[in-house]
Amino acid sequence: MIDVSDVRDAARRIAGHVRRTPVMRLDLAAFVPRNLAGTMWWKLEHTQHTGSFKARGAFNRILAALEADELPEAGIVAASGGNAGLAFAYAASQVGAKAEVYVPETAPAVKVARLRALGATVVQVGVKYADAYEAAIKRQKDTGALFCHPYDQPEMCAGAGTIALELMEQTKGEIDTVLVAVGGGGLIAGVATALDGRADVVSVEPHTAPTLNAALQAGKPVHVEVSGVAADALGASRLGEIPYAAVTRAGVRSVLVTDEAISATRRRLWEEYRLVVEPSGAAAAAALASGAYRPAEGERVAVLLCGANTSPDDLA
Repeated sequence: MIDVSDVRDAARRIAGHVRRTPVMRLDLAAFVPRNLAGTMWWKLEHTQHTGSFKARGAFNRILAALEADELPEAGIVAASGGNAGLAFAYAASQVGAKAEVYVPETAPAVKVARLRALGATVVQVGVKYADAYEAAIKRQKDTGALFCHPYDQPEMCAGAGTIALELMEQTKGEIDTVLVAVGGGGLIAGVATALDGRADVVSVEPHTAPTLNAALQAGKPVHVEVSGVAADALGASRLGEIPYAAVTRAGVRSVLVTDEAISATRRRLWEEYRLVVEPSGAAAAAALASGAYRPAEGERVAVLLCGANTSPDDLA
């Protein structure tokens, strides 16, 4: 488990290493499928270092190890569908540590190329994240490197939660609801913990990758089959234990969106607002655009646009 003090510690630790990402304020009626008064805030976390929120947790994990003198000469080992790997590779490069990142063979070429450009050793294994994860665990045992989990470690969740602290400062706390895309759950665990009852938190997942939704129905994290347009970033097949504890404690609600809604929203963000995000980055906004989440009259809603590691070729 983590608590709000862990998130505040993470904010102190990573200050100066990550960007304070901007917010955009819009009228809710401009985006939802019905004429509804209200305010919408977009947190532009896709402008973060390495193109996703993962940089916050990655720096928190590695800097915490440095503080404790627990970062070995072997550096770090991580498994990732792409975004977490990029964040770990970048954070490691900034502190002079070696990074070895295991990704599935299905990882987007743009992410693999960026990993290598950041100086990481990249190993592609299997067709799913679980395959890369198993290989990374074995490698860590062989080398003694620091294992960096993409979402189910306290430092990762607490680092992600710094987004919510920042968001509430930027909006002067004028938020009723925060919509968060979910894969393994590190982001929503941090956000729900940081908000600590100050706003409602809603999970948004594709129908094709419903890890949190399935966990809530089962009463525990369970394995789900994962596919769809956002699977490279929201491709965890099981919600993390730390995220499950955090979301159940916070009473997080869950909504599901279709791949078609995600793709349409991603194009709309480009065409109307000139914002380039990856499918996972559009998922939370898709809940509003498609009506999967229906805000009340006057509700003040924040949406996290969490990633931008994509090719813009299909947006034109």
